[in-house]
Amino acid sequence: MDDAFNSLPSSHLLGSVPAVIIEENNQNTNSRHNVPEANLQIFPPDNGGDSSQGYQNIGGPSGDEQQSTNKWKGVLSISSYAQYFNVDTDIVLNRLMSSLNPMSGDFFSKTDANPDLYGLIWIATTLVFVISSFGNCATYVMHKRSETSTSWTFDVSYVNVAASSLYGYSLIVPLGFYFLLQYLGSNASLIQFWCLWGYSLFIYIPTSFFLMIPVEFLKWVIILVTGSVSAAFVALNLKNRHIQQTNDLSLVLLAAFVLQMGLAIFIKMWFFP
Repeated sequence: MDDAFNSLPSSHLLGSVPAVIIEENNQNTNSRHNVPEANLQIFPPDNGGDSSQGYQNIGGPSGDEQQSTNKWKGVLSISSYAQYFNVDTDIVLNRLMSSLNPMSGDFFSKTDANPDLYGLIWIATTLVFVISSFGNCATYVMHKRSETSTSWTFDVSYVNVAASSLYGYSLIVPLGFYFLLQYLGSNASLIQFWCLWGYSLFIYIPTSFFLMIPVEFLKWVIILVTGSVSAAFVALNLKNRHIQQTNDLSLVLLAAFVLQMGLAIFIKMWFFP
């Protein structure tokens, strides 16, 4: 009787577990494989380039258009120029001292790894206010010697002339030499040229104080010596860096020297007459 009870079907009893049917499993497995795989939706998805059909692909414009756009954004972005102001006090002081010693001619070697525009802007701005202030003082002293009743007045036009001339000179002249040396086959760097000409103006800041001396002969001696040091600083550094690359550099060096001397004479004639 035990064998008879064991042979009875038990799938209809409460709590019983039905047997697993292999065919159903196979069918479920096959149907599961036949369902296409679901893809994660890329946000925004691509719908054939039609914006009216929903979200678009992240790809956006083509590579050339995107590169051109990024280039213009870099030119117009202030953060792109942050690397040219990444200098500390020791670096700036070292470059200022180099500008006072033109015979070394190693200024480019000091700025190869990290040329800066901080010196250009800081020196030019400081010089604008220095020669404007001291120029007014020198004019007042000269008039006071001839006319004791002269009252103090500040000529604001000195600031306008100083700003336009110094900023224009320190930006346009290096740019012109950059294109000239590029044309002559030299491997010039515009940022390094701006850096060089910017630091070449530093010597005018301390000597502007002595230009207030009411002695015409001494003022001419001071300004000519100052201009010679500044001009030699520019010319000798250009020679040491680019003379091996360009054969026709003698006229370029002469032009750089003459322009620096011309700036010195202009400062004397306009601000310290």
